[in-house]
Amino acid sequence: MALNRREFTQKTAVAGFALTGAVGVLATAPEALAGDERSHGGHGGEHGHGHGHDHHRRLGYGPLVADPDGVLALPEGFTYRVITRTGVTRLESGEFTPSNHDGTATFAGPRGVTYLVNNHELKGARSKWEHPVPLTEGLVYDPAAAGGCTVVEVHRDGTVAEWVGIAGTSTNCAGGRTEWGTWLTCEENSDLAGKNGMTKDHGYVFEVDPRDRRANRDPRPIKAFGRYDHEAVVVDPKTGHAYLTEDASGPNGLFFRWVPPKGFKHGRGRLRTLAADAGVLQAFKCVDSSGRFVDDLSRATRIGTVYGVDWVDVPDRDARTTPVRKQFADGQVTRARKLEGMWWADGGAYVVSSYAREESPGAAHDGQVWFYDPKRRTLTLKVLLGVNAAPEQDGAFDGPDNITVSPYGGLVIAEDGEGVSHLFGATDSGRTYPIARNDLNDSEFTGVVFSPDGDTLYANIQEPGIMVAITGPWRRQPRG
Repeated sequence: MALNRREFTQKTAVAGFALTGAVGVLATAPEALAGDERSHGGHGGEHGHGHGHDHHRRLGYGPLVADPDGVLALPEGFTYRVITRTGVTRLESGEFTPSNHDGTATFAGPRGVTYLVNNHELKGARSKWEHPVPLTEGLVYDPAAAGGCTVVEVHRDGTVAEWVGIAGTSTNCAGGRTEWGTWLTCEENSDLAGKNGMTKDHGYVFEVDPRDRRANRDPRPIKAFGRYDHEAVVVDPKTGHAYLTEDASGPNGLFFRWVPPKGFKHGRGRLRTLAADAGVLQAFKCVDSSGRFVDDLSRATRIGTVYGVDWVDVPDRDARTTPVRKQFADGQVTRARKLEGMWWADGGAYVVSSYAREESPGAAHDGQVWFYDPKRRTLTLKVLLGVNAAPEQDGAFDGPDNITVSPYGGLVIAEDGEGVSHLFGATDSGRTYPIARNDLNDSEFTGVVFSPDGDTLYANIQEPGIMVAITGPWRRQPRG
């Protein structure tokens, strides 16, 4: 059912232009605020726990201290531990940890164990990579493909084990954690069988169970979710709708919704039982408060912009002849450049558009984070990063990619921009602060996620492939 102008006006009036949810305004420079929103709190450079009301607390954790080992700069009082490292740590089977770490999720295990499912963004033939995901018997989709996932088991005493969750998939970038305790890994590559050496079609989502190795045998793509360059996926625990992002250009990618068939109930192993045409796959179409169609999310230049959202059925979700994003004429759907990470919280989906340049019709930017509210059917711009004029200098942030909602308030964001790479936080009121800096190389951060108990922040340096566990004096961040 289309959202008419009157409904949209009513819904935005209810929502207002207040910045609700886990994060508000985010400007380019650390500690900055967009527009005239100002805080009377302490400066980001001052480290301390603070007491009393939020505005008396210190922002962030202080300046970053260079790492003598040249890997990860952290605030004073924080430490990191390398959990896996390509070419150094080994799987249970004896092979080295695969390279190019990407999206990650954590799961609570027995007796204090934490399971992490770690994507490996390896594109193309296995011969291109020194450390592809090993072809473990029974867990292989396409023996020609290099990507997949590993499962990392971290014990309280510090011991670590790692094994293959799925192999023979391509360009496993982000994905999403499910409410029933599994990981949905997304292929950001849509090569058909016979192209680039592949023996099976790619561009799908697969489910990986970190606790039950038997459940991962005989991998099957979830074809109902469509075949395209997938980035991330989240599932609405109330409706069962899945939301998916597409990282693509020429034309820019789409934001999707999958509506399950009547009577379908989610649960472990249920998605692999779906028929290829099960449910309905749809792409979003936005209108502004005047009811005018919005062709691209780069048109939004103000924090608090609210769009109404309609959903348009995808004609051919398996895209045998025409990529999904090219099946729509101008005016049918809304697009955005580099739709990346997502996280489900606050009753909706936080969605990243990493940047916009000449391929987008609106204003250039170095990052947006939107919040989709499925109940109101609105999309609100929560985060807007201006173009970073000096990415090679430490300080400013650009190119948000993987994100997570922090148990201490706001978002934690992994940078995939130009120049210096950071993990950084954004408070509910929009002030930003650094959490970590890559002192090893210029590779992006990926896979940012907290442990189930909130004590440890895990993240990856994508190349060569390093997973780190960060601990320290975490505390609630001020709202304003």
